[in-house]
Amino acid sequence: MLPLLFATLKLALMIPQQTAPHVPLQTPWSQDALDGKGWLEYPRPQLERSRWLNLNGLWDCAIAPRGSPPPSAYRERIRVPYPVESALSGVTRSVKPGEQVWYRRGFTVPVDWKGGRILLHFGAVNWSSAVWINGALAGAHQGGYDPFTIDITPYLSPGGEQTIVVSASNPANTSGQPRGKQTLEPSGIWYTPSTGIWQTAWIEPVPAEASVAELRVVPDIDAGSVDVTVIGDRPDTPDTVAVRARVETGGQVVAEATYRLDRTLRLKIPRPVLWTPDHPFLYDLRIELFQIPNPFPGKRGFHREEGEAAFFKVPAGIEPLDSLKSYFGLRQIERVPGPAGPVFALNHHPIFMFGPLDQGFWPDGIYTAPTEAAFRSDLDFLKRAGFNGLRKHVKVEPELYYRYCDQIGLLVWQDMPSGMTALDADTGAQEPSPEFVASHAGEAVLASTAAAQFELELRRMIDALAHHPCIVVWVPFNEGWGQHDTARLGAWIKAYDPTRLVDDASGWKDVGSGDIRDIHTYHPHPQMPAEPDPSRITVIGEFGGVALACPGHMWFEKGWGYQQSEDPAQLVKDYRQRVEGVAAGVRTHGIAAAIYTQTTDVEGELNGLMTYDRKVIKIPAAELKAISKPLYQTK
Repeated sequence: MLPLLFATLKLALMIPQQTAPHVPLQTPWSQDALDGKGWLEYPRPQLERSRWLNLNGLWDCAIAPRGSPPPSAYRERIRVPYPVESALSGVTRSVKPGEQVWYRRGFTVPVDWKGGRILLHFGAVNWSSAVWINGALAGAHQGGYDPFTIDITPYLSPGGEQTIVVSASNPANTSGQPRGKQTLEPSGIWYTPSTGIWQTAWIEPVPAEASVAELRVVPDIDAGSVDVTVIGDRPDTPDTVAVRARVETGGQVVAEATYRLDRTLRLKIPRPVLWTPDHPFLYDLRIELFQIPNPFPGKRGFHREEGEAAFFKVPAGIEPLDSLKSYFGLRQIERVPGPAGPVFALNHHPIFMFGPLDQGFWPDGIYTAPTEAAFRSDLDFLKRAGFNGLRKHVKVEPELYYRYCDQIGLLVWQDMPSGMTALDADTGAQEPSPEFVASHAGEAVLASTAAAQFELELRRMIDALAHHPCIVVWVPFNEGWGQHDTARLGAWIKAYDPTRLVDDASGWKDVGSGDIRDIHTYHPHPQMPAEPDPSRITVIGEFGGVALACPGHMWFEKGWGYQQSEDPAQLVKDYRQRVEGVAAGVRTHGIAAAIYTQTTDVEGELNGLMTYDRKVIKIPAAELKAISKPLYQTK
């Protein structure tokens, strides 16, 4: 009922929409993507190794009934990492729930990689996938937004070319898995699905003995220190494997510590420089693993008695087993008292957050930006336009996106992609309707297990992105979509990651929990809450949505918005009116943040600050910045 209710509430505000096939659109980076100039950078900046092999590019492709064996013939070619439905993939075909996509390509392991292990990584594959190496099943994964890794060493041939085969299926809106706004029948606020490999695939060598699998960095600005936890990828790692962490800035080491793998190192930072949107300072971090036979003389490995030194120096002449580059920022986000209710504080200073709803869709790549330069262009525009943040809406981006937000100073509210089920948002009940069960029997995720899958992918998302200082708020639920056990999940997120705030429910189904009360209002004069909330930060999680049609730059011949402007001058006037309404709410109701809908047009939605193809900026960045300036000055 939730999607139906949502559609009913918003239909009165929509412009009539054309439902005919979309008009092909190219972005300024489309040709670069077709020329193989997109997604060439190392895709995991929090754990960057120097040796790797990018598997993006042209793969063999076939679409077959779901559950069928690997095909004997591949009659198409697909460009990875662009979804099957996208123009940049070269396939541009809708994949039905009863179908699966098959990928195949060869690769050769470099000669100098021999002697260790070979790891295969995928940034994201949507949604259910399996991987074969040289005909042997090497691994499988369910989850459309989180990275996964497979050790393919046992399946490699002694020499020559290796063959990798990947299958992927995406039930889109016919099942309950997290999927955001993907639907098989795009219209209104629901968009084209993205099936298959949609983020970078790559392989890299790691030592046989031990390697780094995960890194957690937790800053403490009051102590001027950072806790670094390095987790290995093997449970049988010898207890004589040590981790050395070095903090660097300008090429100079400013802090260093060494101790056992799978433990936490605390490094004191001299004269710490804090990360802010105006000064997004980042420290470099070097992580190295060493095999040290006897770190504590007279003891076995790292077993030591109470009072012994926790850290030591790596003896000279020992080469590292594993070596990686990383980075971090020192920052703290918290909820503090304000003149009219709680507000955000960054590094103990109150801060008003203002940014757009950012959906991350592209007319040529759907979920995948055509190149790294493309998404950076979007973010650079937002920074020039005076925004200090954004809300990443029911989608998770590649890690390079968040690194760039770290680098230029944008505060990110990160949504969890929604999974629609029959869950009751008010009671937390998990009983699916008979119609739901009947129509989805046999799918990978049934209604009875959708909640568990949602929580699994939620934890994976937090694990994958916890490294980034730009992310300051987690948003598990949007407008009641699949919302369940709200207070419990919000409390779990806060306990799991106490370094960020939690917006338990953005819009609609507020159950009174979490750090934030989030209101959505698309009226010309943004509506304010009737009563103050003395314990939670009050924000406007969505407002605006003013459409301006730009013929020649539209996905459909017609589109819609919550309101409509007839020309650019009227759009500026309408935008100013809504921002001034928010500024008034800051003074009268303690509004502490606002999210404007939205960065760009998306398919049939025409309420972007830019067109879907990014070729028309509807309001110049300088004018946007001037209009929003009073928001940051309001007391």
